[in-house]
Amino acid sequence: MDATETTVITADDALRTRAIDVADRLFYTRGVQSVSMDELRSETGISLKKMYALFPSKEQIVLAVLARRHDIWTAGIADAASRVSTPRDRLLAIYDFLADWFTEDDFRGCGFINSFGELGATVPAVAEATRDQKASFQQYVAEVAAEAGAPAYLAPQLAILAEGAQTTAAISGVPDAAGQARAAAATLIDAAMGSRA
Repeated sequence: MDATETTVITADDALRTRAIDVADRLFYTRGVQSVSMDELRSETGISLKKMYALFPSKEQIVLAVLARRHDIWTAGIADAASRVSTPRDRLLAIYDFLADWFTEDDFRGCGFINSFGELGATVPAVAEATRDQKASFQQYVAEVAAEAGAPAYLAPQLAILAEGAQTTAAISGVPDAAGQARAAAATLIDAAMGSRA
């Protein structure tokens, strides 16, 4: 887009954003299946007819929420990485991002893992969106590990640590898993890099 072009926000865009905001909050707090379309209508103030015009099905709202969560995750990882200078530190910054996230009052674990647990077996599009997000994260870790000169086997190990930390923090209700995963990641990185020396 050049400087003469502008982005036009339509009324429907604003309604979509409001619906996604509310759906994200409700789904993340209570689970997708416990939130009805009527409740979304009530919480958003958007008529059911308009809601279905914006999102032809509840599945479409779930996918829109997951797309937003993917964007938030990617931006959070990028922000944490921007604060450090070396590839090794960018790998460890993943766990710093997790540590910040785990201390948020509304932290309830990974929205993708939660949605997959609820709907992955019955809603193929949710399973696919979850797999795509996890593959995207694994690709990011692999790229940064390659920049660090690490062997290829390191990236999947670091990604698994991050995924496990999310689940552990959600279940335990304490953020310690991020620091523990970071310490384990540092050990794995150092061992892998030492093996390349």
